[in-house]
This record gives sequence, C-alpha cells and structure tokens, in this order.
Amino acid sequence: MFKPSLISMAVTASLLTISADIVAQEAQSTTENDSVEVIEVSGIRGSLAKAIDIKREKIEVVDSIVAEDIGKFPDNNVIEALQRVPGVQVTNRDRGEVGTLSIRGLTDITTTVNGRQMYISTGRFYTMADTPAALINRVDVYKARSADKVPSGIAGQVDVITQRPFNFEGEKFVFAGRGIYSDQEGSVDPNISALASNTWETDKGKFGGLLNLAYSKTNWRDQSITAGAVFPYFTASPEGQGLDRFGNSGEFPAFERINSAYWNPGMEMGLPNAAGSTLNTNGFENEYLLSRDAVFANDLSGKRERPAVNLSLQFAPNDTSEYIFEAFYNGYRERVRNSMFFAYPDSSHNINFDDDIVLYEGTNIVKERTVYDGDPRYGIWETDFNSTDVDERKTDTYMVALGGEWQLTDDFHLSAEVVSQKSTFTSDFFAVRLLRDYYAVTADFNTGEGVAGLTYHDNPATTDIDESDLYDPRLYSMGPAWDNGAEDEGTSDALYVDANWFTDFAGITEIKFGLLYEKREVSNRSRGATINVNQYDIPMTDMPEEFLDGTEDFFDGRAEFPDGWLIGNTDYMVENKDYFRSLYGFTDENGEPADDYLTGGPSLILRETFAADETTVDVYAEANFEYFVPGGIFDGTFGVRYTDAKTPYTFTRVDTVNQLAEQDSGENNSSEVLPTFIARYNFMDDYILRFSYTETMRRPDFNAMNPYTTYTQGVTSVGTGTASSGNPDLEPVISTNLDVSLEYYFGEGNALYATWFNRDIEGLVVNSRSEIYYDYPDDVDQNGEEIGPLLHILTQPNNSANGKLEGYELGLIYFPDNLPDILQGIGIQASYTSLDSSQDLPVFDADDPTNPNPIGYDTVEMFGVSDQSYSVVLAYEKERFGTRLSYVWRDAFRYDNEAATFANPLARYRAPEQSLDFQFSYNVNENLVLTFDATNLTDEIFNAYYQYPDTYNFSSGIYSRTFALGVRYQM
Repeated sequence: MFKPSLISMAVTASLLTISADIVAQEAQSTTENDSVEVIEVSGIRGSLAKAIDIKREKIEVVDSIVAEDIGKFPDNNVIEALQRVPGVQVTNRDRGEVGTLSIRGLTDITTTVNGRQMYISTGRFYTMADTPAALINRVDVYKARSADKVPSGIAGQVDVITQRPFNFEGEKFVFAGRGIYSDQEGSVDPNISALASNTWETDKGKFGGLLNLAYSKTNWRDQSITAGAVFPYFTASPEGQGLDRFGNSGEFPAFERINSAYWNPGMEMGLPNAAGSTLNTNGFENEYLLSRDAVFANDLSGKRERPAVNLSLQFAPNDTSEYIFEAFYNGYRERVRNSMFFAYPDSSHNINFDDDIVLYEGTNIVKERTVYDGDPRYGIWETDFNSTDVDERKTDTYMVALGGEWQLTDDFHLSAEVVSQKSTFTSDFFAVRLLRDYYAVTADFNTGEGVAGLTYHDNPATTDIDESDLYDPRLYSMGPAWDNGAEDEGTSDALYVDANWFTDFAGITEIKFGLLYEKREVSNRSRGATINVNQYDIPMTDMPEEFLDGTEDFFDGRAEFPDGWLIGNTDYMVENKDYFRSLYGFTDENGEPADDYLTGGPSLILRETFAADETTVDVYAEANFEYFVPGGIFDGTFGVRYTDAKTPYTFTRVDTVNQLAEQDSGENNSSEVLPTFIARYNFMDDYILRFSYTETMRRPDFNAMNPYTTYTQGVTSVGTGTASSGNPDLEPVISTNLDVSLEYYFGEGNALYATWFNRDIEGLVVNSRSEIYYDYPDDVDQNGEEIGPLLHILTQPNNSANGKLEGYELGLIYFPDNLPDILQGIGIQASYTSLDSSQDLPVFDADDPTNPNPIGYDTVEMFGVSDQSYSVVLAYEKERFGTRLSYVWRDAFRYDNEAATFANPLARYRAPEQSLDFQFSYNVNENLVLTFDATNLTDEIFNAYYQYPDTYNFSSGIYSRTFALGVRYQM
C-alpha cells in the first residue's frame, strides 16, 4: 500500500512541519471552516439551522445536511438524505437503497472526504453510498466552487465530512444500533456503529483521538418484468416476392420477422405504427405488424456488507499550529443472485389463428398474442430459458492522510497534507442457463400500468406432464455456462499545499494559492469462459438434487405473471464451482484450465487488459475581496486554476479469432485553465444576492480510452449483435456555469431562497454508430452448420456533442414561532427544481451504415434530467420526541437510448418516481434515544418505457419497503 513516493512526500511534510513550528507566532486562526465547524447539533430543527448557517457563511453556492446527533443521519444512507436538498435528485432505488445521485440533473459528481478526492479502484469517483451514514458529521453539496476546490465533476462536488476529536470537549462515547426489516426479502439486518473520542490537555499541547466503527448488512430483493424490443412482421406472405423469413428465395410463412434490409433499425421514433402501415420490399408495398421479441423477468436478491473504520488523531502544540493524522477504511461485500426468466414470443413461432393476435386500437402494434413452442412445418424450434446467475463483488478502499496547519505570522497561514490511498475491486460471475420447453404461452405486453404478463398453458394431448408447471425439471435441460472474473486496482499518492495571506489592500482581504500533485496508477485484469452445449445433452433430471431450487412469490402477486419457476441454487453453484467447471469442460481432469485464449478456448486465468499511470499537477490562485457599499457588504472571490494531466496507458486485447494477444500503448494528455468569479451582496441584514461564474471539467474514464473492440451476440437471437470500443483520443468535458441566487434569512434557522442557473457543456461524450461484421470461432447453428460473420452495431464514444442545462430551484426551511404551545416545534422543509435541458445526438447515414461519422445532429433532452422535482418534509419536535414525514417526487426523464437494432422508438424513459419516508425518535433521557424509521411507504411500482408509455412500455420493478427500530446511547 505504501510506496517510496509516499515516504518522500511524508518526509517533505515533516520538514514543513518543523519549519512552521520554528517561525510560528502567537495568533488566532481565522479560517472559514472554523466559523462553520459543527460541534454538536441535536434535533431536527438544530440540524437544519446549522445547515442554514453553513449556506449563509460560505462564499460559494452550497447546500448542506448536518447530522441531528452523533451517529444519527436521518436516513438509511447519505444519498437518501441528500434528496431533500434543492436541485438534488435521486434514482435507482434498487438493491435495498437509493444508489444514484444527480445535482441539477447531472450525475457527474466529484465526491471528496474531508476535502480529499477519493476513488474506487480504477474509477474517477468515489461511491458515496459505500460510506455508512453513521461515520458522517455533515455533507456539503457545492453547486458552484471557487478555484481552491478540485475542478472535476461538471455537476458539482459533494464533500463528506467525518467526525474529529476536537469537535468534542473531553471524553465522548456513542453507540447506535438499528435492526432494519426489508419486506420483500423478509429479513431483519443490523446497522451498528460506535464512536469513542477523547481530548487531553498536556504540557506539550492539546491532543485528541477518535475511533469510529460502523458495520451494516443488507439482505435485499428486487423484481422486474420487461417487455422486449420491437420488430416488424409481415401479415401475410409478401406479394410477388417468394421470400423466406430471412429475405431469401423460398416460401415465406405469415407473421415472420422482416429482414432488416427492408427497414432501418434504430430510428428515433421507430417504424410507423398506424394501422395498415406498409414497407416496400423490392417494389411491393406489404403490410406489417409490430410485436415484441421477448418478455423476461429478473428476480434479484443479494446480501451486502459494509464495514468501515475512521481513525482521527489531532495535536495542537500551541495556538498557531495543528497536526492531523487520519486513516479511513471502507469495505464492500456483496453476493447477487439473479433468477432470470426469459420467454420468446418471437417470429420463429408460427401463429395458427388470427384471433390469437390483439392489437392496440388504431395501430399495428401487437398487445397480446399466443405462441407455441416451435412449428415443425418450417423446422423452427426455439427454447426459452431460465438463467441462474451469481455475481460476487468485493471492494476494499484505504486512505491515510498526514497534514498540518500553521499560522506563520499574523497574516500568513499555511497548510500541507500528504494523502495515500489504495482501492481494490474484485468480481466473480458464474451463470448457467436452464433451457425450457413449453407447449403454449400467451404474452400480454401490457396488462395494465405498463406491466407485461405471461400465461402458460398445459398441452391437452399429454397426460403424464403438465407443461404449465414451471417447477417440473422434466421440462428443462442444461444450457450455456459463463465463468468470468476481474480484478481492478488503483493507487494514488497526493500532496496538497495551500496558503492564505491575509491583507488589506484596495478591498482585497485574502489571497489564496496552492498546489495539488497527484500520481495515480490503475490496472485491470480479467478472465472469461463461455461454453455452449447442445439442448438435451444434460437433462435437468440428471443434475444433483441439491442444485434444484425455485423462485417463489414473484412480483408480490401484483402482475399477471408466473409467481415462480425452477432455478439453480446459487449457493450450491458457488460451493461446487469445480464440479460445474468439469461438467462444462472449463477444466481438465487435473482441475487446470482446459485451454486458454491463445487457442480460442475458455480462460480461467486472469490476464491484464489495461494499465495506466496518470500524473496530475494543479495550481491555483484566488483573491477574496470585501467592500462596504450602500445598503450592505459586497464581497466574494475570483481566481483561476490550471490543471494538467498526462496519462500513459497500455491496453491488451485477447483475440480468439487470430489466436494472439495484441497490445496498444499511448498517452492521453489534457490541460485546462478554469477561471472562477463568485460575488455576494449582503443587504438589509437578512438578504444575500449571489452571482457566480465557474468552469468545471471531467476527464475521460480510463477504460473509455480502450481502442479495442468487444463483440456481444444478441441475447434474443435477433441476428444482429452489438460491439463497443473505447477512444484513446477522448478529451475532457468542460462546463461553463452561471448561478444567480437570492436568499432571505429570518428568525431562528429559517430561510427562503431561489437560484437560477445555466450550464453550457462542451464536448459531451456520445456514441458514434456503425455496422461491422465479426466471425465468432466455432459458431454453429442448431444443425451444426458454421454461421459465418455476423452483423454488429458498433458504438464508440466521441466528444461529438454539446449540451445545455438551464433552470431554477426554490428552497424553504421554516419553523414558525408564536404558535399555540401544542403546535410549537412544527416546521417545514421544502424544495422545488425546474430544469430545461438539451443535448445534440448524432445522426448517422442510413445509406452508408459503415460510416461512423455523423451527418447531422438531433437536439433532444439530456439523459437523466427530470423537468421538475420537489420534496416536502413536515417536522414536529416536542420535548422528548421528534418526527418527520418526507415526500419526494421527480418527473419522467429520458435515461438512455436503446441499442440501434430494433423497430421501437430509440429513447427510453423512466416514469415519474416518488417516495414517502417517515422518521421518529424518542429521548428516554439525555443519554438514550429510541428511533423508528420507514422508507418507501407507498410501495411504488417503478416503470420505464419507449417514448409512449401506453403502447411501448418497457420494464416495471418493485423494491422493498424498509422498517427500522433503533437505539442510540451516548455519554
């Protein structure tokens, strides 16, 4: 973990420390952080009042959340708590928690811990959800940053501030424990933390030590149903063509999929869906229907553990110097089980009766159809499957920091810090498919509220088996298997030096300047093995009985869908991997890999795929100013930050076709000058008018620079695969930001504020699109014939678009006074955000699909941006208890584009999302507090759709409600 470079920087910091003590003079430190330091805040109103104080004192545009008490944040995790901050939106409420945070619609956020930039393995950012809330003192959300802050993250910066011993006077001990019940999984999980802190006054100065421990475990279950993508189908044999279903000469049965040579996949609005729509096939107009190729369900469950440790030591030998050592560890362990149920109501199944098809009124879109398992008249057989997947992930992240602050003179303040971190991420994925036979199934692609349904039928001609019994192993045989894994590692050594010179010249009150030097090293190793087996080679009835398992109570009875099916036992799979590896030929009789990538066989050996070193040098200078003007005070800061990064990299591609490993090396360099200007006008005592102009940036992810291409065959046998490649020439994305806010502070801890903002984003990374062919080794059809090269849609990232985001946000915190005694303590926290966004998406030449260069652009809304969102919190505190009811809502938003191989509209949207949460606490005495918390009380179904929710629904999901009882003791 520790390297010579870190030792060198530590020696440098020690020399700085000694020199600073020699020249230190008696003075009082007056940094901005001191004026807003959180000491100890108790209660809902107290925490909100402290957050308001931070917002008012900061020069930048900042919103904060503060712990109500030591070890007590108001939600299960920090991201959930942040959703009540104006301009902040959350989504992806899966895996037992809210997982994705956006600031004003943008997810490109830098997360720092105590001002230090952190990373997860090879990523650019730190996963804030991985930090237990019990470790956190407060969180600051910077929407506009001065030049002394790290510039990465075009959306903003979230600074997580942990506890330190000098926050407390003398001895402090806190224990907090909660039992959290998840209704879908049906389990109760622990969430515990302990903090021990003390300070001592000695003849050598003041010393403090703090140890904070946290551990959380979550068992979760998420369930979703998805209606697949859309294809066109002839309603009869095409007039005058004599084509088969692939567009070749031969008999063409009715209701077969139309070859894509006659239509253009991936259109923004999809193929026309009016009743009677036709396609021209060699000069003839033929009617078509639009129908789904699949319906599938995922029953995901998992167990996640997060241990965390924070050690903080502070030493102040005198009034002019202070030293700190901090060690921070965050762990993540998760095993995810996915029980996938996949059905093909597709063109390879003949439809025998016209009344088997139900259309949406006035359209050619199929709402419902009944299909049968193959049609021997055309030699068509296609088997559905259940997939048993287990994904094991592990992250360990360490950070160690040593630094000091010195008041060298009355006017000069210096701070320096060396920071070292290491983060490793490992993943192991193992999956087997269970191939399934059936007699007939009715697929209703939208039974109501966007939820797809399936109903299986028993064959009346058979008496010894019920084909609708999805638990019967006689309907199954073993299918393909996958055995993949990866290891990511990232290290960082950084030196931070900051200086403050307090002056009084022409209104300039302070000059700041500083340096950040950082050296990062990242690497990835991966392995992968895939085996296809012929159907019925391994009947399910021949498998060990311990392997057979089942999914039950699927979708909580809220869908017209099978409530369970046969699946493999994931625990058995993990504990007996050697058995499955031998069964599928991944290993030989000695348990060694049967082959490796050089001969195109499965590889169980981890091999390096990329490595990169990055050296970043940032320097900044800024000046604070203050002027007394009529009516108030005009102050602020202006400055500039220069950032330079050099990133040499090496990528390795495993080429199973040409039986070799290729390697490509290069360097991605970038340098930017980022100016900032932030001003505020304090007038009439309680009003602040702010203005800011800032520029922020995001450098490309390391793996996004990979020049090699990865190929993936279509899951639903669409005849077209997908391929992806990185781009070593990617440049940083730059955002130019304007903010204007008016804030009114009144009473004790009350505030009303409004902000208008504008973001002009240059060099947005969007994907190019082109067609290429790839020949998979040993790829044969069901008759054993070699398939040959397959068409793939290739996507590659480019800085080929710009974006614009404009909007306003409103915030209110109000606890009225002078109410009747019984109503004293009632308060409201509310926020509203309105956004208007646009981005350029490239348009590609349909007549030359091999050309990856755009021929124009379409202007559409930005991904992930809701036009509107709001939150309302009703709080009530009275003597020994406090309660809070929180409601958050966000509008529908476009979250991505579908792969450009289908006939449905390209854009995918999330339906409006909402959540209702509740918190209650009761102070038994001054040391003991009891708590009760509940989330997702409205038990929402979360929906996604293609452009038109009524006819082009996509997926539906349900997540757990949680209920938690807790106790917190402090002394």
